[in-house]
Amino acid sequence: MASLIILIGFVLHAVLKGAGSALGVGGDNPPLITICLYVLAIISGGWYIFPRALYAARNFRPDMNLLMTIAVAGAMMLGEWFEAAAVTILFALALMLESWSVGRARRAIKSLMNLSPSTARVVKDESETPVDVPLEEIEIDALVQVRPGDRVPLDGIVEKGTSFVDQAPITGESVPVVKTPGDELYSGAINGDGLLIMRVTKPASDSTLTRIIRLVEEAQSKRAHVEQWVERFARYYTPAMLGIAALIAFVIPVLSDGDWQRWIYNALVLLVIGCPCALVISTPVSIVAGIASAAKNGVLIKGGVFLEAPSKLKAIAFDKTGTLTYGKPSVQEIIPQNGISSSELLQLAASIENNSTHPIADAIVKKAQNENIELLECSEVIVHPGRGITGTIGNRRIKVGNPDYTGDAGATDEKISQQITNFLTEGFTVIAVKDEQHYYGVIALRDEVRKEAVSTIRKIKSLAIKSVVMLTGDQKIAAELVGNELQLDRVHSELLPEDKLNVVAELHSRFGNVAMVGDGVNDAPAMAKSSIGIAMGAIGTDTAIETADIALMSDELDRIPWLISHSRRTMSIIKQNVYFALGIKLVFIMLVLFGKATLWMAITADMGASLLVIMNGLRLLKVKK
Repeated sequence: MASLIILIGFVLHAVLKGAGSALGVGGDNPPLITICLYVLAIISGGWYIFPRALYAARNFRPDMNLLMTIAVAGAMMLGEWFEAAAVTILFALALMLESWSVGRARRAIKSLMNLSPSTARVVKDESETPVDVPLEEIEIDALVQVRPGDRVPLDGIVEKGTSFVDQAPITGESVPVVKTPGDELYSGAINGDGLLIMRVTKPASDSTLTRIIRLVEEAQSKRAHVEQWVERFARYYTPAMLGIAALIAFVIPVLSDGDWQRWIYNALVLLVIGCPCALVISTPVSIVAGIASAAKNGVLIKGGVFLEAPSKLKAIAFDKTGTLTYGKPSVQEIIPQNGISSSELLQLAASIENNSTHPIADAIVKKAQNENIELLECSEVIVHPGRGITGTIGNRRIKVGNPDYTGDAGATDEKISQQITNFLTEGFTVIAVKDEQHYYGVIALRDEVRKEAVSTIRKIKSLAIKSVVMLTGDQKIAAELVGNELQLDRVHSELLPEDKLNVVAELHSRFGNVAMVGDGVNDAPAMAKSSIGIAMGAIGTDTAIETADIALMSDELDRIPWLISHSRRTMSIIKQNVYFALGIKLVFIMLVLFGKATLWMAITADMGASLLVIMNGLRLLKVKK
């Protein structure tokens, strides 16, 4: 609405000014009709400025609107009607540019809304044609059809069908992800070439996309320190400019040549060039653009203060499981004994473990499924927590578990006994399989390091981060193996949540600014103690999205060096804008003191500075991963 008012005033102002110019531009004694037209032009251009100036004066908080109003009034008193009109119209145009630039950055955030359709094809009966229903009317557990090429309308779980789904609009992932029955779908993702039937798990008001949009919009109220600094600076800078202008207008004439009109004119020039609009505009435009650009790249930043923080990081602490590693064990080695094959050993283990929900059991069963091994019928299953599981296959009572539980009786091959020791030394989890008479062999599993982890740590160190450490509750041997592979500076193992907090506190005291990267839930105390908490893979975790300062929507570790670089780029652009805006003003203050500046020069410089800092800030919208 404000932009519309300014635009109407701008057009009316231009028409009236043009009419005034046609009847006689400027001059010492312009015709009365020309003066009247100029006054109308000033009023039409200033109807959004003058009320703000009056409010600032009443509250003794001078701002740029008050500076402009005094400059316009002074020009009118000196008979510079045309310049008074020009100052008004160009300042109104500057306000319109400010509104447009911030609006453009915010529209980049609002454009996320277009990622979700307004209706969804609800399936009530497979024999019936799907019906288009507004998203707000669709209830949880409703079945929705997602055709090839369609955007996923709501959060849900695949009930039927297989397809590659492009999650880039939400997570920034460059490669589509295959989705099969049981997998999660997120609103805003794009279906590939397969037809999917999904079951809705969240209403439209609570979908992943809706939460992202809400949190990004709320982020604009959490201002960065540099933004707060600019506001505080402008609070003192503006009255200082008024004081200097008063000094030039009323003191210098007394001490010099007594040419009051000349020095009052110079004071008005100072007020115009002293207007802090370019300075004030530069920071919020850059912050909003930086947050919007990060959101489009799958990095959810909760506010300007958190966009600024990564640029100052000196140390980063990583959780191990699920952050530097995949968080799920996988089968690495299968070593059979007593004449059976690897496939037979895996078949026995998977048939028993299929009755357990333990992550190790899931890994063994998944390995068997991937190799198309048929599982055997199992009965009389007993789970022994922390040790293993037993079950009966045919007439054999089989034990599957850690070697301490199963015992190594029957492991006559010394090489296998040594191999078990070697596996344990190297941080593997070892599962032995045996019955009352035979020892069938061992299966070694390990939680693998993420494939991009090595390059990510290398990139982070190249960004002059002084210390990269790992915090984990895992055993020392397994933790140190991961630390050595990733060439981390320090590894802290066998930690409880409060121990992690203490390590982060120690890092904070040594380096000043430290980030904690984890899952956003288990590492909450350490994240709270750190300068900034970063949650990995937050798209599947509601709590992580809500609790972390920054949420990486995908599990891609390389988002972290990108985030640091993006933060530094944003802060660099803000500094460029601040230095440029202040530099222009310093040059013109010197010109004013030597009587070499005119209102036109001041207007052009102020407008040019505002336009340049806006365009510079909006460059952040084009940042890509």
